[in-house]
Amino acid sequence: MKIPVLNINQFQESKPLNDLYINSFSNHIQLNKNLLNKPHSHDFYLCVLFTEGTGVHEIDFNSYTINSGSVFFLKPGQTHFWKFDTKPEGFIFFHSQEIYELKFLDHKLNSFPFFYSYQNPPLLELSEKKINELKLKFQEVYIEYLQNNLLRELKIINLINSIYIDLTRVYTADITLEKIVSPSYFKILDNLEKLINKHFYTEKLPRFYANQLNITTKHLNRVVKNTINKTTSQLISERILLEAKRLIVHSDNNLASIANMLEFSDYAYFSKNFKSKTGFTPMGFRTKYF
Repeated sequence: MKIPVLNINQFQESKPLNDLYINSFSNHIQLNKNLLNKPHSHDFYLCVLFTEGTGVHEIDFNSYTINSGSVFFLKPGQTHFWKFDTKPEGFIFFHSQEIYELKFLDHKLNSFPFFYSYQNPPLLELSEKKINELKLKFQEVYIEYLQNNLLRELKIINLINSIYIDLTRVYTADITLEKIVSPSYFKILDNLEKLINKHFYTEKLPRFYANQLNITTKHLNRVVKNTINKTTSQLISERILLEAKRLIVHSDNNLASIANMLEFSDYAYFSKNFKSKTGFTPMGFRTKYF
């Protein structure tokens, strides 16, 4: 079984705009329940604010608690799944990279901290005051989306940008300006993660990625260390582990063939490596998940 990758155009909406979707969360769940009843990924950026409800949001095998004031951010390619204990309410929007960056030519989505790396937490918890402030902005962008006014798309993108700025200020509230890393480092990290996603099956060494980025391996490690306090080798290893988990849980392949796909020398080594990182054998992990 292959993990479904959902496209914006698959979601039901009232007045569609290309590469853009906005809805109340309860309406979103009701309209699209057939798409959302199993783990899936997206080819777009997603942001959701919960104003009511409790449950769990699983993102790439990490579980996060859903409460009033929870805000989640997803980048393209991340696998996720909702499970609710009480009825959720709030707002959700998603959009392509192109529709945002065509309007803001000098500002990229990866400059927002919740989008510049898969390593950064995809969850933000808002205070009661901030919930009320942000709820008004989410309501405004939703109302604009439902109408058909002049310059509708431009206003919506400007409102989304304003929401992202406010969320960034809360997200980075505990970070001093002196500790904010240069945009050039973020760009290298973003390009590195894209390269790892593309080549991790066959390329396991930092040297390859440094060459692709036209920088030295030493400088690449410095960038990764300064931005997310890890090494390049760790990022590659973590991406391989994530793919192993996805294949173990979401595919019908036998475990030996998964080891072979990920280019481990044999299943025994794959199993030993997987257990050292997760505490479970591949079969144990599959059993535990289900």
